Amino acid sequence: MQQNKYDDPGFYDNYSQMARSIGGLEAAGEWPALRGLLPELRGKRVLDLGCGYGWHCRYARDQGAAAVLGIDLSERMLARAREMTDDAGITYRRMGIEDIDFGPDAFDVVLSSLAVHYVERFDRLCEKVHGCLSEGGSFVLSAEHPIFTARAAQDWHYGPAGERLHWPVDDYQEEGAREARFLGHDVVKYHRTVATYLNALIDAGFRIRKVLEPKPTQEALERDPEMRDETRRPIFLLIAAEKG
Repeated sequence: MQQNKYDDPGFYDNYSQMARSIGGLEAAGEWPALRGLLPELRGKRVLDLGCGYGWHCRYARDQGAAAVLGIDLSERMLARAREMTDDAGITYRRMGIEDIDFGPDAFDVVLSSLAVHYVERFDRLCEKVHGCLSEGGSFVLSAEHPIFTARAAQDWHYGPAGERLHWPVDDYQEEGAREARFLGHDVVKYHRTVATYLNALIDAGFRIRKVLEPKPTQEALERDPEMRDETRRPIFLLIAAEKG
């Protein structure tokens, strides 16, 4: 099931006020780790799945990528991306991630930031990405960590004084849709285990290069002491894989 919450005016307005929406990549807590997983981009053809405002598309071009295609289901997100982009080497196209259908050897690098947990059939997506990559091409992705998505509540267990006691995990092995509350709206996300993420990539023909569960950087912890709670459980899962 495809959903397009980002074209809902209320949801979009809330999203636009998030730190990462205003500050870009440097305001995204997982960005240092994700950046470290990216291969050399100079001269590469890059596809960004769920490109949003186009931050990663512009970064790829800044690193010398030959051409970048960003796809997203939200026309509002794409309109903002186009407003922020002045580069003929970047193209934006309205398309669902699940609907990609590119020919062989179309791209050298495919990346996706915090979007694949909205995709119901990750296994099929892996097959499509593998099919459109050049030999030795890279697929680098980030998703909400399965420890974070296991329960639809996606929240701490609190004590009597409102203190965060622990992060509850339940129904971890029961994969499928979760209706979570995000930015004041009900949003469907798809929970799958870490093993399912990795095996879907392996089964599609990828070789796993690296897996990360990043915690906040020291700089982020110094900037916002409340971020220390983010070291108590992983919130992001990052995977770098190669074709061939």
